[in-house]
This record gives sequence, C-alpha cells and structure tokens, in this order.
Amino acid sequence: MKFDPPLQPATLVRRYNRFLADVTFEDGTSATAHCANPGTMLSVSTPGSRVWLQDSRNPKRKLRWSWKLIELEDGIAGIDTGVPNRIVAEALAAGRIPALGRYDTVRAEVPYAERSRVDFLLHGPDGAIWLEVKNVHLRRTGRLAEFPDCVTKRGARHLEDLAGMVSQGARAVMLYVVQRTDCDRLGLAADLDPAYAAAARQAAAAGVEMLAHGTMITPEAIELTSRLPIDLDA
Repeated sequence: MKFDPPLQPATLVRRYNRFLADVTFEDGTSATAHCANPGTMLSVSTPGSRVWLQDSRNPKRKLRWSWKLIELEDGIAGIDTGVPNRIVAEALAAGRIPALGRYDTVRAEVPYAERSRVDFLLHGPDGAIWLEVKNVHLRRTGRLAEFPDCVTKRGARHLEDLAGMVSQGARAVMLYVVQRTDCDRLGLAADLDPAYAAAARQAAAAGVEMLAHGTMITPEAIELTSRLPIDLDA
C-alpha cells in the first residue's frame, strides 16, 4: 500500500482524547492531527518522536492531517488501525498468505454470528474461510509484539464468533498484523486483558487457526511480509 499523497514528517507533541495528536512540523508550524487508533498506544506515542502524517487535501475536513507512522529506537511503526485490513486485502488479491491455501473469491465485511461482521470471507475449492484481522503495535520487551494493548471485549467476542464457525464445520482464522518493524514474534498481553488471553487460548483449542505476519514499513509504503511465530503463553 503506497501512501498517496506522500507523508510529511513532524514531531509528536502529545496524543490525547484517543483520536487527537498535536504535532509540530519541521518549519515550526503546529497542527492537531487525527489519530485513527482507539487503543492506549503503549510504546507508540512517546512525545518528541518523529512521526509521519498524511494530508487529506480535503478543505471540508475538520482535521487536515492524519497520523500514520511513528519512528522508534530500532525501527518504525504504523499507528492507523485501518491499515492492516487494506494491506491484507492487497495480500489476498496477490495470493501472498500461503497458510490460507487456495481461494477464488474474497468478500469483505460479511455479517455473521449474532452481531458481527467478519473482515474477510474467502471461498475456494476447499470451502469457506472466515478471516478476522487484528492490528498489533505493542512491544514492551525484546522483540516480542503483544496483543492487545488494552481491554477489548469486542476482540474477545470475535474469537468466540470464529470458534462458533469452527463448531459448524467451517474454517476460521485470526490474523494478527504486526505493524512495527522491530518484532519477530507475537504473544498475548495477558496482564492487560486476561479475558482476551483466555478467549484466544480457548479459540485455538477449539480449532481457530492463529496466524501472525510482519510488515515492511517506510514513509513511502507499507505491505504485509512473512509469517511470524505465535506463543499464546508468552
């Protein structure tokens, strides 16, 4: 996924009110940018960090700028939680997620269970695949990425919904997209959300497949890369 229009560098002053961030550009001007991330953003919202923003080029929009990336000590991270679905859609179209096998059609946002919409429903010669996608950007120790960064009842419900599809004989997959370049494996942040961690382990035991993929991130583009190992007990 190429960033179009191109991103512009700035310095993060603060992130607040969940969806707002104050920044200062290199010419000394300041702005408030939209932050498309409802989480706590632990480890990816340090004031003084270099960040990258996209100009909406929409005079009717209240906030002209959207915050997309933040530079880290050993890499770079994406903070927009809407990006993983876009890069997964590109990877699915190109057949670049080998673990999913063969499929002919891909549909997005398909209603299922009682009150959910699956991110992607794939159909192929081996049947249907119900695929949920989660954004990961938390790192606290070593090169371990963790999910989630705060309590997510919705995320736990999605795991239960996927397990329900497996019980009906379908194939269900949870795909974690690690939107930072300084991690090489994934674990659960059980101390931040014990209920989610329990739901993930229960879903895996029920037959929900757990996948994680890394990303290649630059100020020019972001794309899905190779599969990462998952340790549900990490």
